[in-house]
Amino acid sequence: MKILVVEDELKTLQAIRQGLVENFYEVDIAYDGLIAKQLAMRNSYNCIITDIIMPGLNGWMLVQELRQHGIQTPILLLSALGESEDKIMGFDAGADQYLVKPFQFAELLARVRSLTKRGTETLITNDILKFADLEVNLDTKRISRAGNDIELTALEFRLLEYFLRNQGRVLSKNQIAENVWDVNFDKGTNYIEVYINYLRKKIDKNFDKKLIHTVFGMGYVLKEE
Repeated sequence: MKILVVEDELKTLQAIRQGLVENFYEVDIAYDGLIAKQLAMRNSYNCIITDIIMPGLNGWMLVQELRQHGIQTPILLLSALGESEDKIMGFDAGADQYLVKPFQFAELLARVRSLTKRGTETLITNDILKFADLEVNLDTKRISRAGNDIELTALEFRLLEYFLRNQGRVLSKNQIAENVWDVNFDKGTNYIEVYINYLRKKIDKNFDKKLIHTVFGMGYVLKEE
């Protein structure tokens, strides 16, 4: 397993690198976003861990530019910025997980294991998930409804896939957080609602028949009206 760690604070970088090496990961390091982008474009990594506030190119911009170049490597953002808005910015940019500083190395390691496991479990499946007039090709990542193509971010795609794999089931916020974000749900945040709204605008807004429904006090469900 090969990991890229991007951090401009030397002590933090050395501590993360040492901990990963002791757990048998191969580690490349970068002190700023521009160097990190060059490394990520040249090399294949199982996971990228990056700070947000750093010189050259901040973490949000780094993630966004890598995604724009088609690099789908799992990315974990590290930051002392812990507000819901900060996390949403990270997820919007294309990050897979967000860890607030200060953190225990054991938690970082658990996140890395989760992200790298997800990557190694990716298979060529030719799977197509369908519900009503909605169709998702898991190989090509093409989403269409009634023949109209729909563009989703990586997180929106995973959220929709989770709904499609649980058609007709009421999904709680905790279930969605744990299965889409791989994190324990923080009741003080509203990013679940935010992403449900993002998805609704793309999947339901321009169609008479709505598919994503709120079950008040319980969660959300994918069903036909």
